Amino acid sequence: MFRVLNVIDGIGWCGTKEQTYLISKYLAEKGIESHIALSFQYELMVEKLKGSKVKIHYFEDYKGGLSRFNPLNILRLKKIVEENDYDFIIAHSSHAFDYVRFLYPLLKKKPKIIAVRRSNFFPNFFSRKFKFSIADRIVVTSCKVAEEFKKKGLFPEKIRCISSGIELSRFFPRPELREEVRRELGIKEGEYFFINVANWQPWRKGQEIILKALQRLPFKNFKMVFVGHDTDSEEAKKTFRKYGLEDRCIGLGFRKDVDRLLQGADLFLFASYAEGFAGAVVQAMATGKVVVSTAAGGIPEYLKDGINGFLVELGDYEGMAKKIEEALSLSPEKREEISQRAIETARRYSIENTVNKYIELFKELS
Repeated sequence: MFRVLNVIDGIGWCGTKEQTYLISKYLAEKGIESHIALSFQYELMVEKLKGSKVKIHYFEDYKGGLSRFNPLNILRLKKIVEENDYDFIIAHSSHAFDYVRFLYPLLKKKPKIIAVRRSNFFPNFFSRKFKFSIADRIVVTSCKVAEEFKKKGLFPEKIRCISSGIELSRFFPRPELREEVRRELGIKEGEYFFINVANWQPWRKGQEIILKALQRLPFKNFKMVFVGHDTDSEEAKKTFRKYGLEDRCIGLGFRKDVDRLLQGADLFLFASYAEGFAGAVVQAMATGKVVVSTAAGGIPEYLKDGINGFLVELGDYEGMAKKIEEALSLSPEKREEISQRAIETARRYSIENTVNKYIELFKELS
């Protein structure tokens, strides 16, 4: 069976890190010899992989984004690759791919290189010529984005669409938790509870679009809960005050129980400017939430306006406000219909399906 090294850089948690964790773990469960190379400081990933069959290696002394230019990090990764005779290396992020690219000329025996592109940003000229030229395959996590990249000439013969996956064993409707979660968060009777799951990056994840939309609602009986790294930061709180919503916004920071928190919400709001596959949106859909989201990247591939959720154009806070009102005015029957369609859509994106496609890709390259 194949031996695979999953390479990830940095620390913290986001969609890229979650997918690296899930793919590494489920590859091992499928009988693939799955290893991961990560930073010495990445305690959270190590904690999550505890008890799995994934073999952990340390190579990166993480000191910010410039760490990938540290030759000692590259040499440590080289030693890991040479000692383990991998069939495939998967670079799960752009910076992880930088490491693999610097490493590549130093290897006598070269494993097949799989570069994962999770964003809908088209790589610049330097990345296309210097980095992606050495990849044996380029995995794009949205089929819509994959087709766009092919048309723009990003080595179309190398591109394969493999959607990201979610753990359906975690994300499914549990209505019995609704009131418990709402009490825990202080949601009063008669208040709407909206939730967003994304690290605090307003320039990319669009949290200010949500706040501007909320400003325009004709009612004020709601609480908006933001979940993700730095959503509890002073910067986030300052932004809530900027829009006069400090009394109606709650920043919870990073939470390990997102699957539980979703159960209490009335709507899931998402306003990203750029996405490949937005895992947080599909997780919300899997729990039966009605989603109102911007049409960023690959999101329209699975979220259909008025069918299994609601879409607005990028940056359209007025449109988002209108869609929030529309979603809240649905009849119970229509709301249940949209919820069920969301669940059915999300079931197509299991992590098991994702990993099976990676195994098919390994066989294609062998």
